[in-house]
Amino acid sequence: MPFDYDIDFDHTDFRKNPEKYRVGRGEQGVLLVEPYKSEILPHWRFKTPDIAKESSEKIYQMFVDYKKDNDFVGMDMARKFLQMGYTRSRRYANYKGGKKYDNNGEINDREIDEEKAESARIFEEKWIKAREDEEYLKKKKTHQKEFG
Repeated sequence: MPFDYDIDFDHTDFRKNPEKYRVGRGEQGVLLVEPYKSEILPHWRFKTPDIAKESSEKIYQMFVDYKKDNDFVGMDMARKFLQMGYTRSRRYANYKGGKKYDNNGEINDREIDEEKAESARIFEEKWIKAREDEEYLKKKKTHQKEFG
């Protein structure tokens, strides 16, 4: 089942109502689902490899903590932030200022920024670790089977 954008995100606490959460594809809903967005977003940074390392380690630790609390939605949201750390770092690594398209809608030439590419690699490592976690995969399957 796809991510449900019709939910009243301003008035839904997904920790209290995990049955309303849909996994969706990739990073869908990452900036909508509370209280997780507010818990994780302050730690999400990727400007330099050192900042990306600190950020990805903190968010991965949050993933582990959500797992200890048997909180699948929190685990999935932490996984999404790790994925988004990778994809955004990669975008900035490939395109100056993170701008893939010019004002005419044409794709800009790639200018690889090795520092941002390293930030992407750091996030990718933690993202893969989270998305391949056996307990996460079991909880994901159960959640999708039970709630869609």
